[in-house]
Amino acid sequence: MARARDAAALLLLLACVLLPLAAVATIVIPTAPAAAAPEDTRCRATPPRRGALAVYPSDMEQLQFLLNAKFVEAEWFLHAALGRGVDYLDRNLSAGGPRPSGARKASLDFRTTEVAAELGYQEVGHIRAIRQAVGGFPRPAIDLGADRFAVIMDDAMGVRLDPPFDPYNSTVNFLLASYIFPHVTAAATMSISSSLMGFVSKRLQSNILAVEAGQDAVIRLLLYQHADEAVPPYQGHTVADFTRRISEWRNRMSGCGAKDEGVKVLDRQQGAERRTISNILGAGEDSLGFQRTPAEVLRILYGSRNEQIPGGFLPRGANGTIARGFFQLA
Repeated sequence: MARARDAAALLLLLACVLLPLAAVATIVIPTAPAAAAPEDTRCRATPPRRGALAVYPSDMEQLQFLLNAKFVEAEWFLHAALGRGVDYLDRNLSAGGPRPSGARKASLDFRTTEVAAELGYQEVGHIRAIRQAVGGFPRPAIDLGADRFAVIMDDAMGVRLDPPFDPYNSTVNFLLASYIFPHVTAAATMSISSSLMGFVSKRLQSNILAVEAGQDAVIRLLLYQHADEAVPPYQGHTVADFTRRISEWRNRMSGCGAKDEGVKVLDRQQGAERRTISNILGAGEDSLGFQRTPAEVLRILYGSRNEQIPGGFLPRGANGTIARGFFQLA
């Protein structure tokens, strides 16, 4: 008992001594600012060469051209997932351009809704990054109506589908319609790499390409998982058949040879190292990515085989110096 009392008394004494000292120390003794952590030079980006410009004037119109496809993709994915588009997230990005016509929320399963929303948000980020780096122009008039996709699918399949193809009707239909876009934008982004000069321009182009190619791979993988299944109600055509026909349609519209293939090839000689039937990452010889010029991109998005004749997803034509320059040549 005595020991317990002694211990308690000792603790009380210590508290009486230490607490006032702590208070005084807190008030009287100033604390020195913490030293800044030294920079880790291993994480520093390689500096540009001396005298290099961030963005050359010739870079601007090429990067701006990508905005046309970016707006189409952003509006497509966001409306399908959320029922709302770019203006819902940031009205300033559209720069007063007209809202897309025909777009609406699609009937999707939960996972595909998540994927579509993510891809849409990514496109919004790309639009913002391009505008901040090189400026931009108003969003072009965009047609994402079901009847627009129906016309393209009929043309691709070489037959009038009955009932007409509706991209908003099901998850599979949505993925098949989505298959049209990322490949085109990725190929367009790759094609400008050799002509960009500014170090900021090159970095922006490569960063966008990395994500755009990933988007194309995601869509293709989701479709490949159902490659041998029929697309209801078109029992005579599988998912793989649809992708092959859409790829052939893009090649036909662009008029520059075979730069596209479906998610399954008909012959292993067409696969990676001539050993695969799967074609989840569409690529050419030595598994190198395809490139498409601005003119090719417009022929596909217009659905007219002619970069001077608007239509398709861009009924009034694309915006920007490059796209408008083709009109002057007509």
